[in-house]
Amino acid sequence: MQYRKFIGASLCASATLMVALSSERATTVRAEQHKRYADWSQFEGSSDASQYSSLKQVNKTNVTQLQQAWFYPAGNNGLLFGSNPIVVDGVMFVLGRSNRIAALDAVTGKEIWVYDTQNPRGITNRGLTYWKSDDGTDARILFASNNELHALNAKTGTLITSFGVNGSVNLKEGLGRDPSKVRSIQSSTPGKIFGNLILMGSAPGEDYGSPPGDIRAYDVITGKLVWSFHTIPHPGEFGYDTWPADAWQHEGGVNTWGEFSIDEKRGIAYFPLGSATYDFYGADRKGMNLFANCILALDAKTGKYLWHFQTVHHDLWDYDLAASPKLITVKHDGKVVDALAAAGKNGFLYVLDRVTGRPLWPIEERPVPVSTVPGEQSWPTQPFPTVVPPFVRQSFTADDINPYIQEPAEQERLRKLVREAKNDGLFTPPSLQNTIQAPGNGGGANWGALAADPDAGFVYVQAKNAPSLLKLEPRAPRRPIQGPPSTVGLVLYKQNCQACHLAEQQGQPPVIPSLKGVVERIGASRVKETVHNGQSPMPAFADFTNTDLDALVAYLESPSTAKAPPNLEALLAPPPKTAGQRYWTGYGYMDSEDGLPAIKGPWSTLTAYDLNRGKIAWQVPLGGITRLEAKGIKGTGSYWPRGGVAVTAGGLIFSGTKSDSKFRAYDKDTGKVLWEKELPAAPEGIPAVYEVNGKEYIVISARPGTVLAGTDVGAHQNSDGPLAKETSGDAAPSQGYYVFALPAKR
Repeated sequence: MQYRKFIGASLCASATLMVALSSERATTVRAEQHKRYADWSQFEGSSDASQYSSLKQVNKTNVTQLQQAWFYPAGNNGLLFGSNPIVVDGVMFVLGRSNRIAALDAVTGKEIWVYDTQNPRGITNRGLTYWKSDDGTDARILFASNNELHALNAKTGTLITSFGVNGSVNLKEGLGRDPSKVRSIQSSTPGKIFGNLILMGSAPGEDYGSPPGDIRAYDVITGKLVWSFHTIPHPGEFGYDTWPADAWQHEGGVNTWGEFSIDEKRGIAYFPLGSATYDFYGADRKGMNLFANCILALDAKTGKYLWHFQTVHHDLWDYDLAASPKLITVKHDGKVVDALAAAGKNGFLYVLDRVTGRPLWPIEERPVPVSTVPGEQSWPTQPFPTVVPPFVRQSFTADDINPYIQEPAEQERLRKLVREAKNDGLFTPPSLQNTIQAPGNGGGANWGALAADPDAGFVYVQAKNAPSLLKLEPRAPRRPIQGPPSTVGLVLYKQNCQACHLAEQQGQPPVIPSLKGVVERIGASRVKETVHNGQSPMPAFADFTNTDLDALVAYLESPSTAKAPPNLEALLAPPPKTAGQRYWTGYGYMDSEDGLPAIKGPWSTLTAYDLNRGKIAWQVPLGGITRLEAKGIKGTGSYWPRGGVAVTAGGLIFSGTKSDSKFRAYDKDTGKVLWEKELPAAPEGIPAVYEVNGKEYIVISARPGTVLAGTDVGAHQNSDGPLAKETSGDAAPSQGYYVFALPAKR
């Protein structure tokens, strides 16, 4: 009997000790997490890109008390905006007016210094990179503009001329191509710091002849290239046999144009890669095409290959991986596993062991429809996650037409279009007839779309239900065009621009901007530069002569003066099909004539995954559309959000949506909206959460946006339209950074 008592007492003592140790470990984990995520000194908050803050002064109980603390104006930033500010030691670094770089007092918004970038054609508009030496004597802001990497003194805002050549590093060099023929390589996303290196992705373009998207690391002190990883393998490198011989010399793309993440403790960088070019036709790149559409793990110090997982083989759908993989710790099969979660445009969430790259749950190869396009050899199978459910719809039929499209005739037109299109389900290859792509190339998860509560094993996905309609066609041959410049420009526009920017230049915001008044807004020279060099996702039109560019500008400046030539049909007719033909398609975003999505809602969603179980915890519509809500139509989701969310230890998810100009706080456990604020402009980009002197702040960037989505005014707003008035003083500025905090205690 006494023996049994002894055993029972020992077990009880052991259990008590285990509980105490478990509680101590949990306390330690929480303390480490708070330290890791207490500031927002890097793009997406931290090196692991979690978009997570351990701050909890603002929480579920008091978030309704948030007030605007200050506003810093931007404006005249061109067609791209949506920045994730960084904050270091009470100083916020942002892109300001005309893409100048500004250092601000993070408590008041007062300017400390401003660096004039001369309003470059392209800049890392999504954010900046901060580096500080171990002894704290040297601190730098790094950014790219006009395909060059630059470094500024973070304390003074002066250019560091000892970096590179007179303060610049030419990013077009070192790609194995003639730098003078590389039209564009710089991404809109900033690089990340590992030690004294800045690791960088790229945006080489979307068309045939684009350069490769090699991943590179530069010394932050000297600007010297330290290592480069060939995303299209060279002879003797792993993956070379997944391409035609010497493909690296003429194929392109395969780039990290979005974000990436770094496991600092292990020294591993995880890169999400996009498709090879051309995106929708791959006859000249037969094979699986590694490392396109891969989650790629590299040694952050050396660039050495560690492992990869390819999510799409021989991509024909532009199903890039754009958002940074989220590094999480989960309980799986009775073990604690360090994992990562990556989301694609195809709507799948891939959950892998981040040390080995092995899936936590089975991902199986399944047969998919085969291409019938001449010369194309599509891959016969694609990987399908079997346990973790998709976060968007992966089909689109005539029964899914948006019921809120006002005109019945327009609804029927769309139904007929969908019924008659080729539509064999997910991974239906583009064809020579109208082909449904669901999710579309603009749907699913895009840049900034994921956030995580890293140690809880939860991931949150901002996503779009957006199908596309693709049709491959040979490009019309260049034929002599007679008439005044605006008429020539009309023909050029219809041949090359209309598929994406539409017949009335209204675009398909937010991805494809409106061109209404674009010459007045950004100037003729900027228009010509953009057309000639491209600006992702728009390809370059390097074959346009100066006369062509002048004609296109004349048309865009005054479309009403252009008269269609009598032989317009002949000028637009495609050439006869020939062997070795190349094909193109527009992105095919599917909207109705009144500007609403063709598919029924919700058009955008916020989804919470519990990756300890591999299940969706909840999913809610993300935002709405002002003009529909005025009619009592709610729960549609927004049209279309651009950017991402931020999660906090206060139990909140912060998100901004363009089509209703709302900034919201959601309950991270249920998805319920706890607070919302209508802003004078439309939020985009990724919110940042930071603390100064014990006070928590939340900041979001915003610009005039698609509050009137689907209308002429809305399209104009989305393309920076009102900024001419704002910057001339005729109206209060609305584009810029909105900062919120709790009211001061009395």
